[in-house]
Amino acid sequence: MASLDQFLRVIVDQGGSDLHIGEGQPPKMRKHGDIAPIREQPLAHDETMSMLREVCGERNWKIFEERGDLDFAYEMDAASRFRCNYLKQAHGYGAVFRLIPTKIASLEELGIPIVAKEFADLRGGLVLVTGPTGSGKSTTLASLIGYINDNFSRHIVTIEEPIEYVHDNKRSIITQREVPGDSESFPVALKAALREDADIVLVGEMRDLETISLALTAAETGLLVFGTLHTNNSRKTVDRMVDVFPAPRQPQARTMLANSLRGVLAQLLLKKADGSGRVAVNEILIGNAAVSAIIREGATQKLQDVIVSGKGQGMQFMDDAIFALLQNGTVTAHEAFMKAIDKNRFKQFLPAEEAHLGDAAGAVPDDQKRLPGNFMKRPASRSSAKPPRR
Repeated sequence: MASLDQFLRVIVDQGGSDLHIGEGQPPKMRKHGDIAPIREQPLAHDETMSMLREVCGERNWKIFEERGDLDFAYEMDAASRFRCNYLKQAHGYGAVFRLIPTKIASLEELGIPIVAKEFADLRGGLVLVTGPTGSGKSTTLASLIGYINDNFSRHIVTIEEPIEYVHDNKRSIITQREVPGDSESFPVALKAALREDADIVLVGEMRDLETISLALTAAETGLLVFGTLHTNNSRKTVDRMVDVFPAPRQPQARTMLANSLRGVLAQLLLKKADGSGRVAVNEILIGNAAVSAIIREGATQKLQDVIVSGKGQGMQFMDDAIFALLQNGTVTAHEAFMKAIDKNRFKQFLPAEEAHLGDAAGAVPDDQKRLPGNFMKRPASRSSAKPPRR
């Protein structure tokens, strides 16, 4: 057994999500969003180096020493797989290990709205799963790929850094490629996918201009492309997709995105009120003629109105989904307030001793002033006026 496994075993046994290793500090565990030490004794240099070097192998360790960063996957045993990130920091070596469940949960088990299954039946276009780091994007995408694998005959190519969830071939053929082990980069692997008779391509992270441009091109040519972005809602997602392009190319990018975008599934994780874990909450945008026209015009502030009015089609606005969790007691008012876009909509539910949070968190952003529960347009002076209460 590797010496690191003693700490990884704690993560598995106690239901944690991440192990944090840092030279000069105790090993720590993230559980339900909070971080706490596993032991009091700090990690010395030799102990840290020995643990990290043992599980990554000499080849990876050499790459890490040269670059200062390393991503790979580690299987502690048949039931415990971790996504690993090594880093050099001010006090020495550090690492984060994210537990990846070996069993791929269904969309129902994750609490993802059932309309997400419609994305699996698409024959082409772009579907984006978005959210901040640690919001469960990879888990949701793995569940969606698992649903396709169970119900459709497709060739699915995944491009990941590193491979997280391992899929067995069922009705579909699943080709999983790891960057940089199996392919030099995301763009190189994405170009290759166009020649691999793929029906579906999953791009683990769309972080640069070349990858995003190739994903849009692939979606326009008839592939169904699933991708991820670190954005919290549909409007920010569309803006990010366009803003990554240089200004002269942005009109073309808007046109390509308008033609290819089939949906956005934005996701956040909120702590449950009873302390038993976290619950996923989603905003869902489904591409239609109105969405395409808005993207083409660059009027993304109108997307919120489309989402709210499209509830009958399965669309869902993030703050409405958070409000529903607050109403049924799943999350506390504090948690709902902290994750909501329109803080004023939720401030009235805070306990009196937390009412000051409304000012501390900041006013509603200019681009979010016309949300349900918030009256009309923004005030003339942002510095001297606040949106009226409901």
